[in-house]
Amino acid sequence: MRLLRPLPTSRRRRGALSPRSGSQRPACGPLFLGNAWTSALPVKPRRPVPNCGSWVLPRLFAVLGIELRTLHLPGDCTLPSMAVPLSPPPPDPQFVLRGTQSAVNALHFCGGAQAQGFPLLFSGSQSGVVHIWSLQTRRAVATLDGHGGQSVTWLQMLPQSPQLLSQGRDLRLCLWDLAEGRNAVVDSVCLESVGFCRSSVLAEGQARWMLAVPGKGTDEVQILEMPSKTSVCTLKPEADAKPGMPMCLRLWQAESSSRPFLLAGYEDGSVALWDVWERKVCSRVSCHEEPVMGLDFDSQRARGVSGSAGKALAVWSLDGQQTLQVCSTHQLTNPGISDVTIRPDRKILATAGWDHRIRVFHWRTMKPLAVLAFHSASVHCVAFATDGVLAAGSKDQRISVWSLYQRT
Repeated sequence: MRLLRPLPTSRRRRGALSPRSGSQRPACGPLFLGNAWTSALPVKPRRPVPNCGSWVLPRLFAVLGIELRTLHLPGDCTLPSMAVPLSPPPPDPQFVLRGTQSAVNALHFCGGAQAQGFPLLFSGSQSGVVHIWSLQTRRAVATLDGHGGQSVTWLQMLPQSPQLLSQGRDLRLCLWDLAEGRNAVVDSVCLESVGFCRSSVLAEGQARWMLAVPGKGTDEVQILEMPSKTSVCTLKPEADAKPGMPMCLRLWQAESSSRPFLLAGYEDGSVALWDVWERKVCSRVSCHEEPVMGLDFDSQRARGVSGSAGKALAVWSLDGQQTLQVCSTHQLTNPGISDVTIRPDRKILATAGWDHRIRVFHWRTMKPLAVLAFHSASVHCVAFATDGVLAAGSKDQRISVWSLYQRT
């Protein structure tokens, strides 16, 4: 029987002394004798292992911010378990509408008598066609073709009326009569700007309403009284101000006043508040470094939100002296917001992103709630129904319909 040599000094157990440096015998571990292992030489005993869940791991996980729960095992050993809360994945769309045959640029919900208990959805496409969708059958019930193949950029149903406004790149704003199944253009307004600025309407009753449209000058906004088409005024910035083209408009009126105001987002990234009667700018605030692509305003809270071609989502407010001021800005992952809208109950808001995503925020706290990744191209528009249903139109020719955070 041959005895194998001990392990080299470099492979000895840590803490064992070399024969040259002391009298302690080397801790060389087990020896192989024939076909059996045996510990021929004494090995320095290991230090006792402390309770693994006593202080090392709890302190480590406390630094990492992970909650610990204790698992009791047989014996005197306890192991911590990680309880990391996982957020649920984003939901899928409730359903998807297909058949526009081109990019979807505008959306608008209607919940009046024409809907017969179910909201109707109007969509404007790049091919110039307006589709009317039934959310009950999930099919198009009618198509309106009045813009000569030019892109439809804005849709709005007149309050308490079976009339629809559609704005196209053909420099026409059409008024459609949809009563009793009709779908004819009964009136139109010739526009003088070929830009992408969406118009805005403010109802003053069933018989009269005010319309804001891009004006003849590149930086002008024209106010019309409808349906007479009487020009109320033309809003032109001061000579020393150079905000560029108006990109989005929002007419509004305080509940305690009959004075109309206009919020306008401009090419230089600023938002201006106009007094329509006085024809002057009450306040202007710089919100973005890129052109403002969309805005919405909560008149009850005197608070608005705007998105731009950059990464910032800006929240601003209006005080009693009609002065705008930026409250906060929220940086997004990717640049480009095509549209932003606040739900009618003022609980959440949604944005349409160039990065193919729909982002949902809590309106009061601006806490991000969801990122909806369904579309395969830029999302151009978002719209809420009165019951909280969200619709999004995209360049991929699809309309996704979502049921999120239902109203209580």
